[in-house]
Amino acid sequence: MYVNVNFVGLLLLSYAYNVNNVEINCNNLRMGQYLCPDPDYDHIDFKTQQLAGCNKESGKAKVRCIAADGIICTETKNNSFTKEVNCKWTNGYSFETTLLLSVFLGMFGADRFYLGYPAMGVAKFCTLGFMFLGQLIDIILIATQTLGPADGSAYVIPYYGPGINTITSDNWTYRLKKDDW
Repeated sequence: MYVNVNFVGLLLLSYAYNVNNVEINCNNLRMGQYLCPDPDYDHIDFKTQQLAGCNKESGKAKVRCIAADGIICTETKNNSFTKEVNCKWTNGYSFETTLLLSVFLGMFGADRFYLGYPAMGVAKFCTLGFMFLGQLIDIILIATQTLGPADGSAYVIPYYGPGINTITSDNWTYRLKKDDW
C-alpha cells in the first residue's frame, strides 16, 4: 500500500518520535525536498558547455542530488541520489560563429550553409541575400536563437548557465476547455 506523506509531515513525524532518518524513495521527492547543486567540473562538457552525457533523444542528463536532512534514499541507502534533468543536446554549431557569418557573409548564404540548409544558402547566394532583406531577417532569427542548426541541436554558447528556451505550438498543442468560460 502506497501512502503519500508530504515532506513537512514526514519531518515533523521524525522529530516527534526522535527518529534521525526516514527511508523513502527519493525519485518521488518534491521541489524543496532535495537539492541538485551546481554541476561539478566532472559533469560539464567544456567543449559544449552543457551537462555531460546529454541524451539526444530525451534531452536529459543524470546529475547527483542531495536529499534534505533526515531523509535516506532507498536506492542508495544514504542522502544522495541521481536525477534526470533537462539539458540541451549540441552538435558543435557555435552561436558566435553563426552570428558573425550572418552579419558579414549572410548575403552570400554562408550562415545557412554553416547551419546545414544548403538550398536556402544557394538561394541567398544567387539573390544577394534576397536583396539584403533576407540577411537582416536571418540576423534577427539567429540572434534570438529562433533559427538553429538543421539537425535540431542547440548552439554551443561559450558559458554554462541560463539560455533561451523556445516555446512552439503545433497541431498537437491544444487548450483544455474550462467549464466557467
